Amino acid sequence: MKPLRKSLRKDHFLLKVLSKVFSDLPTPSNINYYWNFGSLLRLCMLIQLLTGILLAMHYCPNINMAFDSIAHTTRNVSSGYILRNIHANRASIFFMCVYFHIRRNIYHRTWKNSITWLLGIIIYIIMIITSFIGYVLPWGQMSFWAATVITNLLSAIPYIGNTTVQWVWGGFRISNATLNRFYRLHYLLPFLLLFLIVLHIIALHTKPQRNPTGTQNNRDKIPFHHYYSIKDLQTVTGILLIITYLTTINPYISTDPENFLKANPLVTPTHIQPEWYFLFAYAILRSIPNKLGGVIVLIARILILCSTLLLKQHNLKTTNHRPNFKLTLWRLLFTFILLTWIGRMPAEDPFTTLRLIITAYYFIIFIIFLRKHSKMENNLINTKWKVFIKLIF
Repeated sequence: MKPLRKSLRKDHFLLKVLSKVFSDLPTPSNINYYWNFGSLLRLCMLIQLLTGILLAMHYCPNINMAFDSIAHTTRNVSSGYILRNIHANRASIFFMCVYFHIRRNIYHRTWKNSITWLLGIIIYIIMIITSFIGYVLPWGQMSFWAATVITNLLSAIPYIGNTTVQWVWGGFRISNATLNRFYRLHYLLPFLLLFLIVLHIIALHTKPQRNPTGTQNNRDKIPFHHYYSIKDLQTVTGILLIITYLTTINPYISTDPENFLKANPLVTPTHIQPEWYFLFAYAILRSIPNKLGGVIVLIARILILCSTLLLKQHNLKTTNHRPNFKLTLWRLLFTFILLTWIGRMPAEDPFTTLRLIITAYYFIIFIIFLRKHSKMENNLINTKWKVFIKLIF
């Protein structure tokens, strides 16, 4: 039986591909739990797809019935509150894993596979769009006004701004046509995400994987299954426990109380703010008083991730042995936390000035510090190698 299974796995095209990608994938023997966020993101994506499809069966994309349909699903549908809470809270866990995943790639310099890195940035952009339009669907107070504020940013585009806003709205104001468009996009974009994630995984596995030491030595590799599949199972269990806690015990920990009120275009909330995983982007947007400038800076915040591909290749492939570069990455993390915190603060002094300073420092880290440390340490290592060679010969 065992030889038959083995030959079937190696001869059958689909099983052969799956085996090469998952079971028999040569994996460095020293990667740590920091590498598990990729599998956690795949798990979160599947959970979101399943719960989203089930919730779509009860949702009504109409401005007069959307809020009530959500309430009906939560209160009257069997286990509807569980589906609703899982779908809402998993988004927070999804973005938390994404931010850790991005930091790991920058820290351990695994972004040198440019196709994988660029695909990851595209996935991140589509995730932001999908999450935003999903936040609008409950049609609560904060959902309505968040849609009003964010879609109005498109009016800053020269010449075609107002036309673009009206096209997105489906009219001259946010109405039933807007909600219908958002609902259909929120249903279709996750399938596009799933396709891009498959391409991302294929691009990742076409090149040798790096490890915390930064090497690509093929001699010290083991099959992915059983060791790393069990290791992934440990973190998956931990994430499922967190999801269970957020779903059953504290489901509204990050929900704004304003969103429990039905949308009212005549009443503006005192302080409009997005979910916590968008607060740092919201802080960057509000740091520039000009609308067009704020939009440009907001787009630059995402595109600047592509600039890491321009960093000079280093003899040391990891940040573990680069103290200056490591310190800069910790500064970047601290800046991200500060921007998340200040995104909740009102648009008044001293928060306005502080928001501008932190945003400027965020871009300085990418534009100046990362490049400076990469170039400086590369020159230092090359100099030491030249001295070593002269001493020998």
